[in-house]
Amino acid sequence: MSALIADSLCKSFITGAVRTDVLRGLSVTVEAGELTLVSGPSGCGKSTLLAILSGLLRPDGGRTSALGQDLGRLKARELEHFRLRHTGFVFQGFNLFPALNALEQVALPLGYLGVGNSAARSRARAALEEVGLASRMTLRPAELSGGEKQRVAIARALAKEPQLLFADEPTSALDAANGQIVIDTLHKIARTHGATVLCVSHDQRLIAHADRVLAMEDGKILSDRRLRSAPNEDALR
Repeated sequence: MSALIADSLCKSFITGAVRTDVLRGLSVTVEAGELTLVSGPSGCGKSTLLAILSGLLRPDGGRTSALGQDLGRLKARELEHFRLRHTGFVFQGFNLFPALNALEQVALPLGYLGVGNSAARSRARAALEEVGLASRMTLRPAELSGGEKQRVAIARALAKEPQLLFADEPTSALDAANGQIVIDTLHKIARTHGATVLCVSHDQRLIAHADRVLAMEDGKILSDRRLRSAPNEDALR
């Protein structure tokens, strides 16, 4: 079963007297264990698609399934619980707390999952080591580069051990070198942890690092290209 399923999604936004159709009957499936990149120009519906697939936004029409769960049937509190237990998010703006060091940033959300302080710090330390920040754990955001801040944000999501990881324009504020580190880290998480990683970006540099690229325009998917074999196909070789 596909980790994420979108079936005939429609979504519109109304500003004053103007109605804008953002998604127009979009259908797609996303598989576990790989990095799927949704590319396209600003305003094409990429972020709206990510928000609906992650349960942050409800569609006007169509159906969304995540990990076999029909998100449309969940009440607001059930959706919140689903996101807390199963999803991680990485955003363009890092969303770090200025007063906390990297280790504290990553450990903080684990408390909401009921993880004790000692276990939370252990998981946070392991996540930071995995993204290459073992020597930067005691530093606060003001002491980190943009690329390091984004890797802290990735570690924060990774420490939750999510089955679904959503990244919205994770490299747009970074230079080419740091952008490549971030996208390679996301790809490694997909393959190493078997997570479903869905990344939306208009950054064309990321295409070569994805397993699969969905090109969007005007609320629809124009093309679906697989750049690498799926993990289960690798296992058969």
